[in-house]
Amino acid sequence: MPRFSANLGFLFSDRPEIERAAAAASCGFKAVEMHWPYHVPALHMREVLEAHNLTMLGLNMPVGNASGDFGLSAIPGREGEFQHALDQALSYGSTIRASAIHCLAGIVSTNDHAAAERTFIANLQMAADRAGGAGMAVLIEPMNHRDRPGYFLHHVEQAAAIIGQAGRSNIKLMFDCYHVQITQGDLITRLRTHLDLIGHVQIAGVPSRMEPDEGEVNYREIFRALDGMGYQGWIGAEYRPRGRTEDGLAWLSELSEKP
Repeated sequence: MPRFSANLGFLFSDRPEIERAAAAASCGFKAVEMHWPYHVPALHMREVLEAHNLTMLGLNMPVGNASGDFGLSAIPGREGEFQHALDQALSYGSTIRASAIHCLAGIVSTNDHAAAERTFIANLQMAADRAGGAGMAVLIEPMNHRDRPGYFLHHVEQAAAIIGQAGRSNIKLMFDCYHVQITQGDLITRLRTHLDLIGHVQIAGVPSRMEPDEGEVNYREIFRALDGMGYQGWIGAEYRPRGRTEDGLAWLSELSEKP
């Protein structure tokens, strides 16, 4: 049976971020994940999470220039900024007892891919060593170029190769079915092939990125396949609700039902 987490960057966005955890708990979620909660004091966020007995999964590292970078991990020459962002993510994540941080690769020119890969691997090794000391994993996520043009990490196999080269057991793949379906498809085969590297799975309807009960992906089959593979992790609901989040949660029971 799948275990679902609520991504508080997208879900319950009609209220302040500090109130979204309570809303998720009231809808039956037992775990949450976040994008960039840094404007909320970390101790306050931890108190709210503990008050509602929520497992805290991952949060994103700061992204640099939000209008153009979308991450710093693979951008040569900006290692100092990456280290500062890593400090911030590890401090905040440790306080709220997160289990992982997401190192966003960033937007890279096609002429810089070799240097970007070397930078990405070195930064991931440093991040993994420091996160491991805090009991956390490091996640990397391939993103499609339709939504995020120029994003360095855009294929599952590319991510798997980078994880192999980095050589750290706590670097894991965040397998976002929405992004992978748009870029590559063949979701169940890729999930099975890379299961040992997967640290988290996310879902959304394709192509709308709304509730997973619409679009071209049969998530009931995805969930059945993950159960059959023995996947023990969480599945993150990272979609943009069609309206009020609570009004669109029927998929939680409908897609988890066995035929």
